[in-house]
Amino acid sequence: MTERTVIDTRESYLSAVDAIAAGNGPIAVDAERASGFRYSQRAYLIQVFRRGSGVFLFDPPAIGDFGELQAVMRPEEWVLHAASQDLACLREVGLDPERIFDTELAARLLGMPRVGLATVVEEKLGVVLRKEHSAADWSTRPLPESWLEYAALDVELLVDVRDALEADLVTAGKTDIARQEFEATIARPERAARVDPWRRLSGIHAVRGGRGLAVARELWETRDALARELDVAPGRLIPDASIVAAVRSQPTSMRALAAQKDFSGRASRSELERWWAAIERGRTLVDPPVPRGTGETMPPPRAWAERNPEADARLKSARPAVVAIAEELDLPVENLLAPDFLRRLAWTPPDPVTAETIAEVLVQLGARPWQIEATAQTIADAFVEAHQSPDDTHSDPS
Repeated sequence: MTERTVIDTRESYLSAVDAIAAGNGPIAVDAERASGFRYSQRAYLIQVFRRGSGVFLFDPPAIGDFGELQAVMRPEEWVLHAASQDLACLREVGLDPERIFDTELAARLLGMPRVGLATVVEEKLGVVLRKEHSAADWSTRPLPESWLEYAALDVELLVDVRDALEADLVTAGKTDIARQEFEATIARPERAARVDPWRRLSGIHAVRGGRGLAVARELWETRDALARELDVAPGRLIPDASIVAAVRSQPTSMRALAAQKDFSGRASRSELERWWAAIERGRTLVDPPVPRGTGETMPPPRAWAERNPEADARLKSARPAVVAIAEELDLPVENLLAPDFLRRLAWTPPDPVTAETIAEVLVQLGARPWQIEATAQTIADAFVEAHQSPDDTHSDPS
């Protein structure tokens, strides 16, 4: 096994940039975070490979400014696996591509049943990758040699995989589809911050009443603030289950909270005063939060038959038709058209319903040209058929 070295000085970083500039062809990129260990989603290791240059393992916290590397890499094609997972943390340090080739997305478009990196590498190159360090704490320093070897292999084979998948895309006549999907991945805006993120607390459905919700919110927000301050994953302080347990048990004192066995976590006792203060704030709020549903005007499809029978008929008519197109193109239906797009169309269709008006709505929703070309006429036909046959008996698509 070749010894791997982490690049963590300015001198070694600039030397690596020069070497990458002297290489040729696409540049493979990967990033390792510390999800489940740290609050932030920053990159703690960035791996780069280019033919004629080799593999380089960069330590982002130590290097800081990646401007020189960005200048070299920006005009080139970047090869990533599941790019949408890494682009945010790469952009955080100033690395932002103009063109990408996403090997996971390409595998999906080719109809491969399993698209994890190890599976794709094995199928296309006959090389077995071990993924034992995928969930490691990459903020660890120094990084073990076995981890570095694992990280290097994640990019060392990516360009070869890219070439094999590109050849398959050409054979399948899907190169333009792939290009549109890669461009959409780069252009996709960052996800907006959630409203009331505490409402996604696991087990919140078991909390009853505004006062209980107030206590849950105060505990969640207190935990989140401490986790952010310490850069620790919130669940490592106290898990969601502990918050819900404290709400439901309604302890009458800090001592009672401390005695509660299902109030656990590494900070459950060391920060006991903090948690108790949150509980007391929640109990005394003048204006506690109110229970709510999903917060969406469009209910889940299982409720459509009762709430909006015409929309239910449209969805039940269109969905099998869209599935049939996906099967014909040999790709997952969710890659042909986002299920939410079809639901929104069925719930609130354009007037009149034509392929052109369906296409206009799909453009507004963010569908790509190839998706619109493949589905708009079929969806329009299915909606018209559903209107003509209101007693549709297809199975519930939910």
